[in-house]
Amino acid sequence: MKKKLLGIIDATTYHEELEDLIIHRSQAALPFAGRYRIIDFVLSNMVNTGIRSVAIFPKMQYRSLMDHLGSGKNWDLNRKRDGLFFFPSPVLESNRNRIGAFDLFAANLDYFYRSTQEYAFISNCYTVANMDLRPILEWHIHSGCDITEIRQKNGKSLEMFLIKTSLLIKLIETRHETGYTCMKDVTNDIHHDYTVCHYTYEGYAEMINSIENYYSTSMKLLKPEVWKELFLKERPILTKVKDEPPTKYEKGSSVKNAMIANGCLISGTVENSIISRGVKIGKGAVVKNSIIMQKCQIEDGCYLDSVILDKDVKIEAGAQITGTAQSPFVIRKGTKQGALMNS
Repeated sequence: MKKKLLGIIDATTYHEELEDLIIHRSQAALPFAGRYRIIDFVLSNMVNTGIRSVAIFPKMQYRSLMDHLGSGKNWDLNRKRDGLFFFPSPVLESNRNRIGAFDLFAANLDYFYRSTQEYAFISNCYTVANMDLRPILEWHIHSGCDITEIRQKNGKSLEMFLIKTSLLIKLIETRHETGYTCMKDVTNDIHHDYTVCHYTYEGYAEMINSIENYYSTSMKLLKPEVWKELFLKERPILTKVKDEPPTKYEKGSSVKNAMIANGCLISGTVENSIISRGVKIGKGAVVKNSIIMQKCQIEDGCYLDSVILDKDVKIEAGAQITGTAQSPFVIRKGTKQGALMNS
């Protein structure tokens, strides 16, 4: 597999519905499940499949993404041959949120010329799934397809494509003559001679493209049946390793149906919530149905329900903040909040 498949992750997307959470970071670097970033899922799928050359095309606010991925060591991609490649994108407003923009690839065409992999797997950066690509590639080859678009059971595209590397290069080189700007243009056109196939992925998959979707997908992780579909021993979701002490639960604290990462100090009550690393929850504080990101501080006597706190948020003592499952209350990164608030 490592000599057959090239990994390409388009991280240029910017969904305005996620603005409160991605104004300071790439969508690919959005924290998820307490200790991961969204891109960890697609990248781990590639690595677990045997892909050893991965190109990431970021666009804006990608410092946090590069800090998270580094040299690719945690994904075994820090290697002399192949490995992890970053190709920051020029401004391509006309191709915004169009996965696999050919102008984007054309700016780095030498990478594709030098690749030895026969096939390329092109993916968005924001699909949460644990996907084995090997049976998909085998199906693609045996079906005689030129391009395979991966879809969910409901027929919705997962914005993932399999294609011969040589054909991808041809599409990039002839983009001005054909008018094709991205992979979707090709798969939607019925007038060319390419064989376009659709592979139905039967496993669990969610595309994170709005606050509501981010919240609902996160809350589903608290269901054992969903967790077991995503986090498999034989195909682990890899992420940046951080050495932190275990979480400390003080006397009188209460935790029910929650995911809590390392390095936290829990003195209050946590229910149906996801708590990231280094979070402090004070005495008498209640956190329910919420997502609390890294190093947030929730002081004594606070009440939070259906809330998303971005990193480094401080909630002062006695504050009450509530949202709903359909419209969770979001507090941006680094905010200090002390007023009585109800959404």
